Amino acid sequence: MLELRQYEKRDAKAIVKWLKSEYAFRQWSADRYESYPISAEDMNRYYSQYSDDELYKLTIVDDEIIGHLTIRFIDETRKIARLGFVIVDDTKRGQGYGKQLVTSAITYTFGELKADKVTLGVFENNTPAIQCYLSCGFKIVERETTERYPCMGEIWNCIEMEITYEQYYKV
Repeated sequence: MLELRQYEKRDAKAIVKWLKSEYAFRQWSADRYESYPISAEDMNRYYSQYSDDELYKLTIVDDEIIGHLTIRFIDETRKIARLGFVIVDDTKRGQGYGKQLVTSAITYTFGELKADKVTLGVFENNTPAIQCYLSCGFKIVERETTERYPCMGEIWNCIEMEITYEQYYKV
């Protein structure tokens, strides 16, 4: 049985091992870290910049760590939450763990954090992640301007996605 729990600093040792290429690393982190690879200490140092109510760091576990993500509010009323740093153990991809991680996070965000909407950004070159988010009920949102990041000598476009409480629970 998978359990969504609070991230522990020791989780970083496993998570950074899942980032086996700079390409995968940048799909996961965009420009949030200066260089690849990162260490567990780098990850924990980055997270230490934020208080626990600014950035919710979560890990999904079975007998071992399966996945990880973060949640933060992007509005002053704390009704719109944003998922970030979504990742699943690379040896376990394609087995439905990503969908379980994301749906657990959505349920947590609507239930525990009382958000009305959950958003995320995903690079258009990350087709498996896009498919996972769509299967969880996220919808692609058209924006006036596309968010773009310089990554690995290219410009990567970000797709904006969201799901509302009403959509998720079909209220």
